[in-house]
Amino acid sequence: MKQLRTIMNDREFVKKALAITIPVALQNMLNNLLNLVDTLMIGQLGDTSIAAVGLANKLFFVFCLLMFGVCSGSSILASQYFGKREMWNIKRVLRISLILGIGGSFLFMIPALIAPELVMRIFTPQAGTIAIGSAYLVIVAISYPLTAITNAYVAILRSMNYVVLPVIITSVSILVNVVLNYGLIFGKLGLPEMGVAGAALATLIARIVECVLLLIIIYRYKAGDGGIGDFVHQKYIKVKGNSLFQKEFIVRYFRTASPVIINEFMWGLGVTMYALVYGRMGDEATAAITITSSMEQIASVFFFGICHAAAVILGNELGANRLEKAKEYAKNFIFIQFLVSVVGAVLLFFMKDSIIGLFQVSEIVSEYIRLSVVVFTLYMPLRMLNALFIVAVLRSGGDTVASLFLDITGVWFIGIPMAIIGGLVLQLPIYIVYAMISMEEIYKLILSYIRYRQGKWVKNIVTE
Repeated sequence: MKQLRTIMNDREFVKKALAITIPVALQNMLNNLLNLVDTLMIGQLGDTSIAAVGLANKLFFVFCLLMFGVCSGSSILASQYFGKREMWNIKRVLRISLILGIGGSFLFMIPALIAPELVMRIFTPQAGTIAIGSAYLVIVAISYPLTAITNAYVAILRSMNYVVLPVIITSVSILVNVVLNYGLIFGKLGLPEMGVAGAALATLIARIVECVLLLIIIYRYKAGDGGIGDFVHQKYIKVKGNSLFQKEFIVRYFRTASPVIINEFMWGLGVTMYALVYGRMGDEATAAITITSSMEQIASVFFFGICHAAAVILGNELGANRLEKAKEYAKNFIFIQFLVSVVGAVLLFFMKDSIIGLFQVSEIVSEYIRLSVVVFTLYMPLRMLNALFIVAVLRSGGDTVASLFLDITGVWFIGIPMAIIGGLVLQLPIYIVYAMISMEEIYKLILSYIRYRQGKWVKNIVTE
């Protein structure tokens, strides 16, 4: 346990890591608890409603991955620029990410508004599921541009180590969402009973509150505070070529961020292919995997908080040209991620039955969920290490092409063929198909560790 003693003796590292990990994990936990509450409430409307909303949200899932790519690519540069205290360049990063995010949101929103049935038909041939999912999709899609704005600002704030403000705003948004969910789904609190459409409307209103509140609070900061005020009011450091859209800067942005954007979008399309297979395995399989995914997301929030802390801290160190310190911190994060993920997997395994008991689903769906969660716990340490290597360590130093290769080949060359063979050709149960898909994690871990050891990620990418 020498590495653990080394970590505990480095109080500066522990303080930095916890200061980012805990708020980010809390925000992710709140978001995923909201998804769980949504699923619990919608579950009272039947398995078909769960399946319909789960499939309808696959469009949002792919959009979120596009945004995650934009925000992750932007965070790489913003973290290193913050290490150099170049606020004007951070402002440039924000502007580009807003343009890409809002533009991308319309690509998803317009088809959902114009032809929701056609979008749903991509995921499932079930007429009842299509009808329910379309009613949900046509309302919730209006929230996509708001999500793009919020995510872009939150990503930049986190890169500057401002992580508490997004948690507070998310908490308010979630409270609004839960209360309106209860009222609009079931016709409580004097509100109309709208069923699945009520859940969509509650989400839309919550997204409006979240976005407006975030912008109001951010722009109340004054310039000259050395932090958010200087960033939002563009008054910290004036650099040569003061335009927000300087050609050389845009080239640098896309050289760093475009592999990340392509990575997340293509990975998202690949995962959506899984949904196409699940949707053709019946409503019971789809409902089971939807609930399993909600449980997975909650179980993973702390680990993705660690990933985000690693990305920000390593980026700050690399941007400040403290390369050896970045390498030392990377070792610390790898050890922590593995140790905690093993403990988390054991806890989830023993808690699974109690959590599954909260859902009002058929016995066969409960059994599918139980076995799918067992599969997840077996692969959990591998998956969390892959997330750390690919999303945090490699990307922090701009090694984004390697991350792109690892993610895309894992999904498209292993995961999707396994899904098609297991789900459509052999028609195996959902938990076995899920286990076959998860074999990609073994492949990715081997290659990502090799790439990490090569050290090509240890570089300052914002040196003029």
